[in-house]
Amino acid sequence: MLPHTIGEIDPPQRLLMGPGPVNAHPRVLRAMAADLLGQFDPEMTSYMNEVMALYRPVFGTGNRWTFLVDGTARAGIEASLVSLVAPGDRVLVLNFGRFGLLLTEILARIGAEVETVDAPWGEVVPMDAVAAAIARFQPKVVATVHGDTSTTMAQPLDGLGDLCRAAGALSYVDATATIGGMEIAADRWGVDVVTGGLQKCLGGPSGSSPITISDRAAEAIFARRHVEEGIRRDDITDGTGIRIGSNYFDLAMIMDYWSEKRLNHHTEATTMLYGARECARVVLGEGLAPRYARHAAASQAMMAGIRAMGLTVFGDERYKMTNVTGIYIPEGVDGEAVRRRMREDFEIEIGSAFGPLQGKIWRIGAMGYNAMKHKILITLGALESVLRAEGYACPPGAAVDAALAAWNASLT
Repeated sequence: MLPHTIGEIDPPQRLLMGPGPVNAHPRVLRAMAADLLGQFDPEMTSYMNEVMALYRPVFGTGNRWTFLVDGTARAGIEASLVSLVAPGDRVLVLNFGRFGLLLTEILARIGAEVETVDAPWGEVVPMDAVAAAIARFQPKVVATVHGDTSTTMAQPLDGLGDLCRAAGALSYVDATATIGGMEIAADRWGVDVVTGGLQKCLGGPSGSSPITISDRAAEAIFARRHVEEGIRRDDITDGTGIRIGSNYFDLAMIMDYWSEKRLNHHTEATTMLYGARECARVVLGEGLAPRYARHAAASQAMMAGIRAMGLTVFGDERYKMTNVTGIYIPEGVDGEAVRRRMREDFEIEIGSAFGPLQGKIWRIGAMGYNAMKHKILITLGALESVLRAEGYACPPGAAVDAALAAWNASLT
């Protein structure tokens, strides 16, 4: 490939109805086109303070330490775990899908002693099983995903914080797939650290990870503070604990950067901060309750349309995420051929699956800027057309009619 043959980027205008990423809100993209600023410019640090204020209600918290970790959602996950957990620490992971397994992978790399409390894919972990595992294992940290897009399940978290605090454990929640679309209630849940990502219900691009940290967790993190030699200052003292095993993901130094100390840890990703700031403005401008209701209506409409085509929804619907729906691929239908036709004929992306569900289900997302009535109806109409072309008989028009009725009923 010769450099002079590479043209300007001109991606197809696809409707991204998979489990994420989704199409970014135009306001977010416009915000990201704004001029850059120096990281210590008073205007820039003012924007940083605004981001902190904007994300507190999104996380359902009053935590002072609410800010951004530069990097994709996984950056927030890894920063949290490497800053909370030292080699040899015991960590209990609630495992009900691919992203619970991801937590165990990261923790194993840290050198933690990990135990899981498991549920089959398509179910969630009962809280009494969590309580029993905490009592038996006595972990330092309990970690879980809130909504796991691999299984489309959302783990109930009321009471988790109380269990952890009673056992003297800290708690971590990965809310990448649910923040901005389902209620995140960090304070009510009593959990210590929650992280998210922009690319799903918040309606932005991947590349920034909002995070909130309780005072209790902040104290534990600052106890491990070891400022790098080249930026050491007299007003910032090291902790007495084991040094955090990553420089870039060292939350103690990142928190000092976001504080009035403005420690020069790294150059802030200015454009991503603009985008994250606008994501939160869009969410709060709509209102949290109406936004959650819109995502719930999208879920009901999607399920109604799927059933009207004679298809079956995957998983325990009592715990289904509102923004992603799993659908069993019918017998005799080539799931990848359907995805290809959706993309090539209709410019719509739907998701495949991982692990034990690979080749067995599709995953269709309706979240953020895409959790809209017309986008759901367009997707269902296209899926019906493709399924009929692939030899699967379904009633013409039934999916759109059922979805429209369910949407209207959900929002009345």
